[in-house]
Amino acid sequence: MAKKLRVGILFGGRSGEHEVSLLSAASVLKFIDREKFEVVPIGITKEGRWLTATDSNNLLEGNGGPVTARLRAGDPETTPGAKLLEQGIPTLMAPMPGSQGPEGKGLDVVFPVLHGTFGEDGTIQGLLELAGIAYVGSGVLGSSAGMDKDVMKRLFAQAGLPQVRHVTLLRADWEKSPRKAVALVEKALKYPLFVKPANLGSSVGISKVHDRKELGPALDLAARYDRKLVVEQGVGGKKARARELEVAVLGNDLPEASVVGEIIPGKEFYDYEAKYLSEGSVPVIPAKLTRAEARQIRAMAVAAFRACDLSGLARVDFLMEPDGKRRIYLNEVNTMPGFTRISMYPKLWEATGVDYTSLMTRLIELGLERYEEKSKNVYSRE
Repeated sequence: MAKKLRVGILFGGRSGEHEVSLLSAASVLKFIDREKFEVVPIGITKEGRWLTATDSNNLLEGNGGPVTARLRAGDPETTPGAKLLEQGIPTLMAPMPGSQGPEGKGLDVVFPVLHGTFGEDGTIQGLLELAGIAYVGSGVLGSSAGMDKDVMKRLFAQAGLPQVRHVTLLRADWEKSPRKAVALVEKALKYPLFVKPANLGSSVGISKVHDRKELGPALDLAARYDRKLVVEQGVGGKKARARELEVAVLGNDLPEASVVGEIIPGKEFYDYEAKYLSEGSVPVIPAKLTRAEARQIRAMAVAAFRACDLSGLARVDFLMEPDGKRRIYLNEVNTMPGFTRISMYPKLWEATGVDYTSLMTRLIELGLERYEEKSKNVYSRE
């Protein structure tokens, strides 16, 4: 019988998407192939402390309160879980071969089921690179580019991919000269607009702006979350709403695209509440498109994946004009999309013929493949 690979499932974290990460991780832990993998849950609290397997499970089950209380009381030695919080990162970063997990045994690969800041932006990827540990998903560059909407759009432009009109503002410039910032936006774009923090996920901090009166508060909200603010011209104008289309991409150097899906939001647009809290949003898989449109969108998804130097997985989002022209615009990539069994990324692959458990196995294989490829690099003069 082949030796099981030991997989660390990393979740939680300091991001505003902490709770989304818990949902994704709980689903991964439930449905991962236990005949192939020995699984080690590794939780990170909202304060950034790393947990043992036992306390990680408590965090998943909503029982993390006692752990946090012990930490705030300054009691790091009274329980094994709290002790590991002081030792967790050095323990995980033990030299290869066999990087050490929370129980002192070697990890073969880490699956960072972390969304948003400090998980999807290249920071955890840099830590794992420094430690020499194989992991699932994009590397430091791809993760960072996929998180920064300003940089992402520059890469899309370089690749010749169609996008909506947009401008980027710095928070400092908005705070220093609001009138000048508003004039810049209104000169370049037409209402309605979407205002977003450049570095954040799950539609947190995003506003739809219908007129000048709403623009200032929207910029203030986005400025709470990032130093760069991206303002996009809405697709469809004032009378119609853009169609929101999504494609799941899987692979490393030879990525493949799933069927195209569509989200019909229960609200005016697909914000955080529409994604996770309300029940009005409806996924349509496959989306109702012509064959030519579906081919075009899938090809654009792969091109966007390559433009940002991604690997492993990504969900690529598009906007389609609702009128007769049906023009298609690339919106963004998400390098670690929601990963519950009913999230769009796994559902798109299920509709394409890859079930949820097989999808996780493939992602782990891709992480190991990428690690082996990178191990060919030489980092010092011989």
